Amino acid sequence: MAGDSEQRLEEQGQPSGGEPFLIGVSGGTASGKSSVCSKIVQLLGQNEVDYRQKQVVIVSQDSFYRVLTSEQKSKALKGQFNFDHPDAFDNELIVKTLKEITEGKTVQIPVYDFVSHSRKEETVTVYPADVVLFEGILAFYSQEVRDLFRMKLFVDTDADTRLSRRVLRDISERGRDLEQILSQYITFVKPAFEEFCLPVSMGNDTHKCRKCLFPWPAHQTGAF
Repeated sequence: MAGDSEQRLEEQGQPSGGEPFLIGVSGGTASGKSSVCSKIVQLLGQNEVDYRQKQVVIVSQDSFYRVLTSEQKSKALKGQFNFDHPDAFDNELIVKTLKEITEGKTVQIPVYDFVSHSRKEETVTVYPADVVLFEGILAFYSQEVRDLFRMKLFVDTDADTRLSRRVLRDISERGRDLEQILSQYITFVKPAFEEFCLPVSMGNDTHKCRKCLFPWPAHQTGAF
């Protein structure tokens, strides 16, 4: 699969001064989407390029979580808000931003704080690039967004591996406790993956990335 995707990228070409090549990358929670995107950036020789001159950039759907009300934030802090539902994302802003990217415009990407469950005041500037990777658990859910992608990759990782990675990540990076993580997974994460993520990711035009081809970084699992 990795070879097929790399070959297709080369065949399609990296537009120079034309419309950016927009790639959608989806998969379940902690499936390795960010690792796949980083690997693509590395393979295309862009990992050490200054961010203002990068021709391959990554945009995360996680940046586009909606601004929560006080009541919603209170639920979120207790692990009782569903961040895996399509309504948790600002889809209008996603569509607007991706369309501006395809038009070759410089865009401002929101920054989301997963500890306080709030959108920060600062933004990240993304300059025009030849290849743009948009990754997220529901990157393929919206038809309007899906139609913008010129290539779609689904990171196919088994459920046990994804859950173990999520536990390690949320404890170390987001200050969550194990009980809350498991409760969220059973109540929200697993059902949302089966209802909203998996069905729209099984199209014939979607390439599967197996975890063995894009292994999780060793420092995050201690297994590689």
